[in-house]
Amino acid sequence: MGRTKLKKSKKIVNSLVRSYLNYRFKRITQFMEHPAQVQQMVRDDLIEQAAHTTWGRTHGYGSIQSYQDFTQRVPLQTYEDLFPFIQRMMLGEANVLWPGVTTHFAKSSGTTNDKSKFIPVSKVNFDDCHIQGSWDSVVLFYQLLQNATIFLYKNLILPGSLTYYEEYPNAKIGDISALMIDNMPALGRAFYEPSMEVALTPSWEEKIEKTAQLLAQRDDVGMFGGVPTWNLILFRRILEISGKDHLLELWPNLQGYFHGGVGFAPYRKQFEALIPSQSFNYLEIYNASEGFFAVQNDFQQQDMLLLLDNGIFYEFMPLSEYGSSNPIVLPIEDVELGQDYAMIISTNAGLWRYHLGDTVRFTSIRPYKIIISGRTKQYINVFGEELMVHNAEQALSATCQEFHASIAEYTVGPRFFTSKEKGGHHWVIEFEQRPNDIEAFAEKLDLNLQKINTDYEAKRFKGMALERLALTEVPKNTFFQWMKSRDKIGNQNKVPRLSNSREFVDAILDFVKH
Repeated sequence: MGRTKLKKSKKIVNSLVRSYLNYRFKRITQFMEHPAQVQQMVRDDLIEQAAHTTWGRTHGYGSIQSYQDFTQRVPLQTYEDLFPFIQRMMLGEANVLWPGVTTHFAKSSGTTNDKSKFIPVSKVNFDDCHIQGSWDSVVLFYQLLQNATIFLYKNLILPGSLTYYEEYPNAKIGDISALMIDNMPALGRAFYEPSMEVALTPSWEEKIEKTAQLLAQRDDVGMFGGVPTWNLILFRRILEISGKDHLLELWPNLQGYFHGGVGFAPYRKQFEALIPSQSFNYLEIYNASEGFFAVQNDFQQQDMLLLLDNGIFYEFMPLSEYGSSNPIVLPIEDVELGQDYAMIISTNAGLWRYHLGDTVRFTSIRPYKIIISGRTKQYINVFGEELMVHNAEQALSATCQEFHASIAEYTVGPRFFTSKEKGGHHWVIEFEQRPNDIEAFAEKLDLNLQKINTDYEAKRFKGMALERLALTEVPKNTFFQWMKSRDKIGNQNKVPRLSNSREFVDAILDFVKH
């Protein structure tokens, strides 16, 4: 097909896609206007479908009539609670947590645990949650950008890799992005780069190099997605090969970046240098191995619209209840603004009342919109300061802006009380662009944290409970090499941000010494 004909056919496809997206937006409007009713329908549907599974029969799903019945029959679950059932599914047993045989499992490597998790991805979960959530992201992007034409160009997403479960080779294992790319329909592949062979290359470093060599020769990339860290590594290699100063010299039709997985604020300045355009748009998405949960629906606001009709029933545990033997857990209609909640999900893959591990804060209830405030295992509360990830990143972003600095990676741990010293926080930072005065940067970062977090401010008052934070700068590429040494590179692996122990701070500092 000639270049002119190909462009014409893509314009037709883009027009048809826009029509479909407008139709899909009506469904989004429906759950925005009737959230509690939609969530009740989702819950009832999940229970009905699973009634004849091993799990459903054990918990009396056939006679559940209300939310109260559901909460009384089904205790809250951790991954460790569900793992024996998931393992049976991985060995090919049917009708365990969800009807039928599940053959896909998303490998999720926790930031605070070296053990990988294997999350079931049923066919309906794949289609009606992960794929539908991806479409919802495009729907909202097109609603926000009326002249969007990303289906005229190639779209770049760099996934992880796939393998098979040794004990049952019919089961495919990989991060969720790899599972989605592997199952991408033929129509979607026409708009996707790199090739399937390159995209699913097992070695992450080899994948980046092959992708960089390929895309340095192309001029038709319109959108990209993925975790910021690995995209930065890829883009710098592409610019190195192409000899261009920034990405718009190579890809003049770039329109948007769908990002998620980690907080974006520390990386924004680096992306703005790579893509120096006021018309380029950033859209945050909240997708995980367990499901596709939320999408930003306003370029000017950093919160995200909670997706309520994609096969997930949501519950929310006030963070103050975390660790309680009988915690209060709320349906969506009972949440309040400004509170931190641990998110509990029941899904169309068989995760029942499952502790996701993330904490969210509602910024709106008409419609329901959230920010990710942290993880239940990633916060610092050693001294009663209750510092969450979003506090840290907000303060870090403000400080970087003032000092014209940018961050490559960071992690934070406590400095414990000794006979000679008070406690405090210890930040380990790898700068992409370092400030001229590290000591002044640390001082300002501490002040910004006090402005954002009143608990931290109270503990810092006159240094009575906490000393000013300590900051250790490490050389460039330290975090990447440290993660690589732990066999933790790729989209599903993320640098741990906050911890109540010194495990990660000490490990990185020890790595630098040796």
